[in-house]
Amino acid sequence: MVSQNFRDYLLPPDAPRILAARGVSVATYAERMLATEKARDLKAHWEAMLNETFRGITTDGNVQQGLFQRQDEGFAVEEAVTAASELLGTLSISQRERVCRPIDDNAWRAWYNPEIPFNDLGVRLEDTDSQTREAFWQLLRACTSDVGFEKVRQLMDANHFLGELYDLNNIMNRWSFHFMVFGEPSASAPWGWTIYGHHVAFCCFIVGRQLVIAPTFMGVEPNVIARGDDTDCVLFTEEERLGLKLMQSLNPDQQARATIFSQMEDPAMPPERFNFADQRHLGGAFQDNRVIPLEGICAAEFTPTQRAYLLETIESFINVLPDGPRAAKMTQIERYLDDTWWCWIGGCGDNDVYYYRIQSPVIMLEFDHHSGMWLTNEAPARFHIHTIMRIPNGNDYGKALLNQESNT
Repeated sequence: MVSQNFRDYLLPPDAPRILAARGVSVATYAERMLATEKARDLKAHWEAMLNETFRGITTDGNVQQGLFQRQDEGFAVEEAVTAASELLGTLSISQRERVCRPIDDNAWRAWYNPEIPFNDLGVRLEDTDSQTREAFWQLLRACTSDVGFEKVRQLMDANHFLGELYDLNNIMNRWSFHFMVFGEPSASAPWGWTIYGHHVAFCCFIVGRQLVIAPTFMGVEPNVIARGDDTDCVLFTEEERLGLKLMQSLNPDQQARATIFSQMEDPAMPPERFNFADQRHLGGAFQDNRVIPLEGICAAEFTPTQRAYLLETIESFINVLPDGPRAAKMTQIERYLDDTWWCWIGGCGDNDVYYYRIQSPVIMLEFDHHSGMWLTNEAPARFHIHTIMRIPNGNDYGKALLNQESNT
């Protein structure tokens, strides 16, 4: 039985992973970690996928057309433009050259989620001054709901807390994230920005009063910030609670059909269904073109109560969006609710660990309890959580909307 106290699984001070990171620069740490065969192979695999022409996640290799249209979602684009322009104004000429990219640059797709620097694109916020960092908060606030702003801020702080646990804030801190801007901030022309690093990848595409936030990768290990002060919090409580609530609302036959594997590392899993980097996730870093067949049970057969639970669960992911874009996205999701599928791995008892996926033509969400990376638990535990949000059929990074702009 896995203890629910993450402190029971802290690495010893002389663990090789800690010694490789202690007191060195980020560049030295990257060099040491990328010299390992496992990291080298992962980087090569990711680079090969990055070099593929973007298509988008699909269920069968064919992109469904006509799903995404330009519209006024009520996004306060002027505030975002002001915030982005002020941030760029805080950068040196050399920093701006690294940060600013063309709107269709492939660097959009270069995000990753480990603490190991797999590339050196953009600038790392830890290498900027306090003026730039404050400007970043204003940009984030302009592009998110209050809940979304606090969620991202807490995740960045949770990375700092993990660094504190091992005296490794040289590698993991609240600012150890790449930042880039794509296109020129504009009230009408398409542009966007991204941050990515350990447990946070957040891609914002903006065109007029319309906003796309996807992909996102948000995770935490441990799932608490526990300093004994006013920063203390528990993360991903709603995504965890609401997913389990929906699964427990299904009748036994529905639960059986929704459950695609009964064990988190099930012997019945084919080799491609589990890997050390993503574990059960299918939409992780560099998986922009993955074919992900529908699995589990279709929401078309859910009761009204179960459909309401499903929508609650979805909203716990997309609540990062400001009011107008969130309402527009929920309307779109409800339009395709009868084409939405729910699948589950693991148990569904109150104390079980589990994975779930929600997949429709216009949204894909994943939640997973992970085994340890910076903690020693070999089995998945509730204190290590990863979540992913994708927009299938070509609108990750707002690319379907960008293509419409290019064709007008």
